[in-house]
Amino acid sequence: MSFLSIIVIGFFLGMRHATDPDHVIAVSTVVTREHNVRRSALIGAAWGAGHTMTIFAIGGAIVLFRIELPPRVGLTMELAVGLMLIVLGLKNLRGRFAKPVHKSRADEREYGYHSHDYCIDSHEQSQMHAQQRSPQQSPIAAIDRWFGRVNFYQLLQPLIVGIVHGMAGSAAIALLILSAIPDVCKELVYLGVFGIGTVLGMVLITCTIATTLAYGQKRLLNMGRHFGAAAGLISVVLGMFITYRIAFVDGLLTSHASWVPR
Repeated sequence: MSFLSIIVIGFFLGMRHATDPDHVIAVSTVVTREHNVRRSALIGAAWGAGHTMTIFAIGGAIVLFRIELPPRVGLTMELAVGLMLIVLGLKNLRGRFAKPVHKSRADEREYGYHSHDYCIDSHEQSQMHAQQRSPQQSPIAAIDRWFGRVNFYQLLQPLIVGIVHGMAGSAAIALLILSAIPDVCKELVYLGVFGIGTVLGMVLITCTIATTLAYGQKRLLNMGRHFGAAAGLISVVLGMFITYRIAFVDGLLTSHASWVPR
Protein backbone atom coordinates (compact mmCIF):
# COMPACT_ATOMS: atom_id res chain seq x y z
CA MET A 1 0.00 0.00 0.00
CA SER A 2 1.24 3.50 -0.81
CA PHE A 3 1.69 6.08 1.94
CA LEU A 4 -1.20 8.18 0.59
CA SER A 5 -3.49 5.14 0.50
CA ILE A 6 -2.67 4.39 4.14
CA ILE A 7 -3.61 7.95 5.17
CA VAL A 8 -6.84 8.02 3.18
CA ILE A 9 -8.00 4.54 4.19
CA GLY A 10 -7.01 5.04 7.84
CA PHE A 11 -8.85 8.36 8.07
CA PHE A 12 -12.12 7.16 6.56
CA LEU A 13 -12.08 3.84 8.40
CA GLY A 14 -11.56 5.84 11.60
CA MET A 15 -14.63 7.96 10.82
CA ARG A 16 -16.64 4.81 10.08
CA HIS A 17 -15.40 3.21 13.29
CA ALA A 18 -16.92 6.10 15.25
CA THR A 19 -20.37 5.10 13.97
CA ASP A 20 -20.28 1.62 15.56
CA PRO A 21 -23.55 1.11 17.48
CA ASP A 22 -21.94 0.67 20.90
CA HIS A 23 -19.92 3.87 20.38
CA VAL A 24 -22.95 5.94 19.35
CA ILE A 25 -25.13 4.60 22.16
CA ALA A 26 -22.45 5.21 24.80
CA VAL A 27 -21.78 8.80 23.78
CA SER A 28 -25.53 9.46 23.35
CA THR A 29 -26.09 8.80 27.05
CA VAL A 30 -23.66 11.65 27.74
CA VAL A 31 -24.46 14.16 25.01
CA THR A 32 -28.27 14.06 25.48
CA ARG A 33 -27.73 16.20 28.57
CA GLU A 34 -26.36 18.93 26.32
CA HIS A 35 -28.24 21.02 23.76
CA ASN A 36 -25.23 23.21 23.05
CA VAL A 37 -23.44 22.26 19.84
CA ARG A 38 -20.04 23.59 20.94
CA ARG A 39 -20.05 21.69 24.22
CA SER A 40 -21.34 18.57 22.45
CA ALA A 41 -18.46 18.83 19.98
CA LEU A 42 -16.04 18.95 22.92
CA ILE A 43 -17.68 15.85 24.40
CA GLY A 44 -17.22 14.03 21.08
CA ALA A 45 -13.62 15.20 20.85
CA ALA A 46 -12.95 14.00 24.42
CA TRP A 47 -14.39 10.56 23.60
CA GLY A 48 -12.30 10.38 20.43
CA ALA A 49 -9.17 11.48 22.28
CA GLY A 50 -9.61 8.78 24.92
CA HIS A 51 -10.30 6.18 22.23
CA THR A 52 -7.24 7.22 20.25
CA MET A 53 -4.97 7.20 23.32
CA THR A 54 -5.84 3.58 24.10
CA ILE A 55 -5.68 2.39 20.50
CA PHE A 56 -2.29 3.99 20.02
CA ALA A 57 -0.98 2.59 23.32
CA ILE A 58 -2.27 -1.00 23.04
CA GLY A 59 -2.32 -1.19 19.25
CA GLY A 60 1.13 0.38 19.08
CA ALA A 61 2.49 -2.21 21.53
CA ILE A 62 1.02 -5.03 19.43
CA VAL A 63 2.51 -3.53 16.26
CA LEU A 64 5.97 -2.83 17.69
CA PHE A 65 6.46 -5.97 19.77
CA ARG A 66 4.15 -8.36 17.88
CA ILE A 67 2.30 -9.17 21.10
CA GLU A 68 -0.39 -11.85 21.05
CA LEU A 69 -3.10 -11.18 23.60
CA PRO A 70 -4.44 -14.26 25.43
CA PRO A 71 -8.14 -14.90 24.74
CA ARG A 72 -9.20 -14.14 28.32
CA VAL A 73 -7.39 -10.79 28.27
CA GLY A 74 -9.08 -9.79 25.03
CA LEU A 75 -12.48 -10.92 26.29
CA THR A 76 -12.01 -9.02 29.54
CA MET A 77 -11.32 -5.79 27.65
CA GLU A 78 -14.47 -6.29 25.59
CA LEU A 79 -16.45 -7.16 28.73
CA ALA A 80 -15.51 -3.76 30.14
CA VAL A 81 -17.46 -2.15 27.27
CA GLY A 82 -20.62 -4.12 28.09
CA LEU A 83 -20.42 -3.27 31.79
CA MET A 84 -19.74 0.37 31.00
CA LEU A 85 -22.82 0.56 28.75
CA ILE A 86 -24.96 -0.83 31.57
CA VAL A 87 -23.60 1.71 34.05
CA LEU A 88 -24.05 4.64 31.64
CA GLY A 89 -27.59 3.54 30.78
CA LEU A 90 -28.65 3.14 34.41
CA LYS A 91 -27.16 6.52 35.26
CA ASN A 92 -29.06 8.13 32.41
CA LEU A 93 -32.34 6.45 33.36
CA ARG A 94 -31.96 7.44 36.99
CA GLY A 95 -31.41 11.07 36.01
CA ARG A 96 -34.32 11.12 33.55
CA PHE A 97 -36.86 9.56 35.89
CA ALA A 98 -35.77 11.37 39.04
CA LYS A 99 -38.47 13.45 40.68
CA PRO A 100 -38.12 17.19 40.16
CA VAL A 101 -36.62 19.06 43.07
CA HIS A 102 -38.66 22.15 43.87
CA LYS A 103 -36.47 24.81 45.37
CA SER A 104 -36.89 28.49 45.93
CA ARG A 105 -35.02 30.96 43.74
CA ALA A 106 -32.71 31.72 46.66
CA ASP A 107 -31.89 28.01 47.04
CA GLU A 108 -31.29 27.68 43.33
CA ARG A 109 -28.83 30.57 43.39
CA GLU A 110 -27.12 29.19 46.47
CA TYR A 111 -26.84 25.51 45.54
CA GLY A 112 -27.03 25.57 41.76
CA TYR A 113 -30.27 23.54 41.46
CA HIS A 114 -32.25 23.52 38.22
CA SER A 115 -35.59 21.88 38.91
CA HIS A 116 -36.68 22.21 35.29
CA ASP A 117 -34.07 19.74 34.03
CA TYR A 118 -34.04 17.45 37.07
CA CYS A 119 -30.35 17.76 37.73
CA ILE A 120 -27.73 19.79 39.55
CA ASP A 121 -25.52 21.88 37.32
CA SER A 122 -22.17 21.50 39.03
CA HIS A 123 -20.58 24.05 36.69
CA GLU A 124 -23.02 26.78 37.69
CA GLN A 125 -22.70 25.77 41.30
CA SER A 126 -18.93 26.19 41.17
CA GLN A 127 -19.37 29.57 39.46
CA MET A 128 -21.64 30.73 42.28
CA HIS A 129 -19.12 29.65 44.88
CA ALA A 130 -16.34 31.27 42.89
CA GLN A 131 -18.03 34.64 43.34
CA GLN A 132 -18.21 34.12 47.09
CA ARG A 133 -14.72 32.72 47.75
CA SER A 134 -11.18 33.68 46.92
CA PRO A 135 -9.16 31.46 44.55
CA GLN A 136 -7.17 30.14 47.51
CA GLN A 137 -10.39 29.04 49.23
CA SER A 138 -11.98 27.40 46.19
CA PRO A 139 -9.83 25.07 44.02
CA ILE A 140 -12.93 24.24 41.94
CA ALA A 141 -13.36 27.91 41.08
CA ALA A 142 -9.71 28.07 40.00
CA ILE A 143 -10.20 25.02 37.75
CA ASP A 144 -13.28 26.63 36.22
CA ARG A 145 -11.26 29.75 35.39
CA TRP A 146 -8.53 27.63 33.78
CA PHE A 147 -10.99 25.79 31.57
CA GLY A 148 -13.21 28.80 30.85
CA ARG A 149 -16.79 27.84 30.15
CA VAL A 150 -15.90 24.18 29.59
CA ASN A 151 -16.75 21.99 32.56
CA PHE A 152 -13.73 19.72 33.01
CA TYR A 153 -15.77 17.08 34.78
CA GLN A 154 -18.20 16.77 31.88
CA LEU A 155 -15.27 16.09 29.55
CA LEU A 156 -13.71 13.56 31.91
CA GLN A 157 -16.61 11.11 31.54
CA PRO A 158 -16.54 10.83 27.72
CA LEU A 159 -12.74 10.66 27.89
CA ILE A 160 -12.97 7.59 30.16
CA VAL A 161 -15.70 6.08 27.97
CA GLY A 162 -13.46 6.51 24.94
CA ILE A 163 -10.52 4.89 26.74
CA VAL A 164 -12.63 1.83 27.59
CA HIS A 165 -13.90 1.54 24.03
CA GLY A 166 -10.34 1.83 22.75
CA MET A 167 -9.34 -1.15 24.93
CA ALA A 168 -11.92 -3.31 23.18
CA GLY A 169 -11.10 -2.24 19.62
CA SER A 170 -7.34 -1.80 19.70
CA ALA A 171 -6.45 -5.46 19.15
CA ALA A 172 -8.71 -5.85 16.10
CA ILE A 173 -7.36 -2.68 14.50
CA ALA A 174 -3.74 -3.69 15.13
CA LEU A 175 -4.27 -7.18 13.72
CA LEU A 176 -5.92 -5.68 10.64
CA ILE A 177 -2.93 -3.49 9.78
CA LEU A 178 -0.44 -6.26 10.62
CA SER A 179 -1.92 -8.35 7.82
CA ALA A 180 -2.14 -5.49 5.32
CA ILE A 181 0.89 -3.24 6.00
CA PRO A 182 4.36 -4.79 6.31
CA ASP A 183 6.22 -1.64 7.41
CA VAL A 184 6.22 -0.72 11.14
CA CYS A 185 6.43 3.05 10.53
CA LYS A 186 3.47 2.94 8.17
CA GLU A 187 1.54 0.84 10.69
CA LEU A 188 2.03 3.51 13.36
CA VAL A 189 1.04 6.24 10.90
CA TYR A 190 -2.13 4.28 10.14
CA LEU A 191 -2.98 4.09 13.85
CA GLY A 192 -2.50 7.86 14.22
CA VAL A 193 -4.57 8.76 11.16
CA PHE A 194 -7.23 6.23 12.20
CA GLY A 195 -7.45 8.00 15.56
CA ILE A 196 -7.82 11.42 13.93
CA GLY A 197 -10.65 10.08 11.77
CA THR A 198 -12.33 8.60 14.84
CA VAL A 199 -12.17 11.94 16.68
CA LEU A 200 -13.66 13.84 13.74
CA GLY A 201 -16.35 11.20 13.21
CA MET A 202 -17.45 11.34 16.83
CA VAL A 203 -17.47 15.14 16.83
CA LEU A 204 -19.82 15.06 13.82
CA ILE A 205 -22.05 12.51 15.57
CA THR A 206 -22.31 14.48 18.82
CA CYS A 207 -22.95 17.75 16.96
CA THR A 208 -25.72 16.06 14.96
CA ILE A 209 -27.36 14.73 18.12
CA ALA A 210 -27.12 18.12 19.86
CA THR A 211 -28.47 20.00 16.84
CA THR A 212 -31.39 17.57 16.52
CA LEU A 213 -32.24 17.90 20.20
CA ALA A 214 -31.98 21.69 20.17
CA TYR A 215 -34.24 21.88 17.10
CA GLY A 216 -36.75 19.35 18.39
CA GLN A 217 -36.91 20.83 21.88
CA LYS A 218 -38.43 24.01 20.42
CA ARG A 219 -41.27 21.99 18.88
CA LEU A 220 -41.74 19.11 21.28
CA LEU A 221 -41.55 19.75 25.01
CA ASN A 222 -39.36 17.30 26.94
CA MET A 223 -37.95 15.79 23.73
CA GLY A 224 -34.50 15.75 25.27
CA ARG A 225 -35.83 13.95 28.34
CA HIS A 226 -37.52 11.25 26.24
CA PHE A 227 -34.51 10.86 23.95
CA GLY A 228 -32.22 10.55 26.95
CA ALA A 229 -34.45 7.89 28.51
CA ALA A 230 -34.47 5.94 25.24
CA ALA A 231 -30.68 6.19 24.95
CA GLY A 232 -30.32 4.97 28.52
CA LEU A 233 -32.64 2.01 27.97
CA ILE A 234 -30.92 0.98 24.74
CA SER A 235 -27.54 1.30 26.44
CA VAL A 236 -28.59 -1.05 29.26
CA VAL A 237 -30.05 -3.63 26.85
CA LEU A 238 -27.02 -3.53 24.53
CA GLY A 239 -24.65 -3.72 27.49
CA MET A 240 -26.45 -6.76 28.90
CA PHE A 241 -26.34 -8.45 25.48
CA ILE A 242 -22.59 -7.80 25.10
CA THR A 243 -21.89 -8.95 28.65
CA TYR A 244 -23.86 -12.18 28.19
CA ARG A 245 -22.21 -12.94 24.83
CA ILE A 246 -18.69 -12.42 26.14
CA ALA A 247 -19.24 -14.16 29.48
CA PHE A 248 -21.04 -17.27 28.23
CA VAL A 249 -21.10 -17.51 24.41
CA ASP A 250 -17.42 -16.58 23.99
CA GLY A 251 -16.67 -18.39 27.22
CA LEU A 252 -14.92 -15.85 29.46
CA LEU A 253 -16.60 -17.33 32.54
CA THR A 254 -16.38 -20.90 31.28
CA SER A 255 -13.47 -23.27 30.85
CA HIS A 256 -13.33 -22.79 27.06
CA ALA A 257 -12.66 -19.14 26.14
CA SER A 258 -12.71 -18.28 22.45
CA TRP A 259 -11.87 -14.76 21.34
CA VAL A 260 -12.03 -13.28 17.87
CA PRO A 261 -11.08 -9.54 17.91
CA ARG A 262 -13.94 -7.40 16.57
